[in-house]
Amino acid sequence: MTDNSPLSNMQARDVASVLHPYSALHKLKDTGSLIINEGKGIYVYDAHGKEYIEGMSGLWCAGLGFGDEELIEAAKKQMEKLPYYHLFTGRSMEPAIELAEKLKEIAPVPVSHVFFTSSGSEANDTQVKLAWYYNNALGRPDKKKIISRVKAYHGVTVMTASLTGLPGNHNDFDLPVDRVLHTDCPHYYRFANEGETEEEFLAGLVKSLEDMIEREGGDTIAAMIAEPIMGAGGVIVPPKDYFAAIQPVLKAHDILLIADEVITGFCRTGEWWGSQSLGMEPDTISCAKQMTGAYAPLGAVMVPEKMMQAFEEQSAKLGMFGHGYTYGGHPLGTALGVKAIEIYQKRDMLGQVRSAAPVFVARMEKLKAHPLVGEVRYMGLVGAVELVRDKQTKASFDPKSGVGPHAVLFALEHGAIFRAIVDSISLCPPMIITEAELNALFDRLELALKDTLDWITREKIT
Repeated sequence: MTDNSPLSNMQARDVASVLHPYSALHKLKDTGSLIINEGKGIYVYDAHGKEYIEGMSGLWCAGLGFGDEELIEAAKKQMEKLPYYHLFTGRSMEPAIELAEKLKEIAPVPVSHVFFTSSGSEANDTQVKLAWYYNNALGRPDKKKIISRVKAYHGVTVMTASLTGLPGNHNDFDLPVDRVLHTDCPHYYRFANEGETEEEFLAGLVKSLEDMIEREGGDTIAAMIAEPIMGAGGVIVPPKDYFAAIQPVLKAHDILLIADEVITGFCRTGEWWGSQSLGMEPDTISCAKQMTGAYAPLGAVMVPEKMMQAFEEQSAKLGMFGHGYTYGGHPLGTALGVKAIEIYQKRDMLGQVRSAAPVFVARMEKLKAHPLVGEVRYMGLVGAVELVRDKQTKASFDPKSGVGPHAVLFALEHGAIFRAIVDSISLCPPMIITEAELNALFDRLELALKDTLDWITREKIT
């Protein structure tokens, strides 16, 4: 950033003004930022005009890509009609009502009402408050702990970052807070004992959960929250029958099961919901991201009738239900949610994902032969490639070496955007991607992996 070009000046202003989330802040002054100016279809373009395939749908969310004319037109119409209103004190809006009805129709389990938020973090934060409110309404003031999992990701508020089972979200933020428990991560490749079958590994997960509940007391635990597929923890697909095995344990202790569908909702896994792909039968559901195609911020919590009845009874006792967000159910977001679901249905995005998935699977499986690749994980059009120092022992690189981040930087040079989760490279392309575009994305990933291997060899990275 020593020249005086417009781009260099813009990068300097960005680094001087913007506090970037999930970034190595100490390095940005030297590296600058990648400024994205435009997007169309599966592609985005930086300030130089360079084209990239957006292999992560932004942050797992732009499932319909960029520049969708129907979504843009729906946004224009809503902004002209009613640019803002709220749902407080019994007020309402047509798009919020319509979207709530649509979500109830497509929900993976029967739900009664929908509470709107501005994000997935807010949705999961609300889940905790609703679980506490519900148990207070039932006269169970001690039933308040929430079970999450190691390597889970549920958001970045004080409570949702506590639920998140990743050290980087806790370090020096004084987290996690009380009432949060973390049970084992269901990642067979990383956490199974040597010689242990997947069935034996699953039995151990169930036993560990049972032991935790016994140790803590089932009458102190309100809920367990779980992503069908653990996204930001590394796209971890649990063993077959994982949810079928743990659900009876939770039900035996009247512990709610919360599905965090923020990443896996809206066709991404080849079903409308990740819950349906993984055999999960939740009590409540959080969703966000692809609900609007990422064209406006919006999150939602879907709750069953038994909980709604308890909320109403508690509201009668207290005089009101004291929870809500200024922008929860924003008319722009809910109008775009209505339109996005309409597009998913009329364009048969389920069929599109199911049609593209075999190509995605074949190219992921091909990567197994690469010297750096220890494991590939995938379902539908979401996956991850885990890079290792030794394929036989599964030994990882020293995290300080930054192998995963370097692979992502090499991919940028080849015109593809991925995300490094330590040394796992995650992929979550827009669901509109064609077979030819999918192959081009993987071609660029393979070039990046070649560059990464060359760099590791040249620099003697361990």
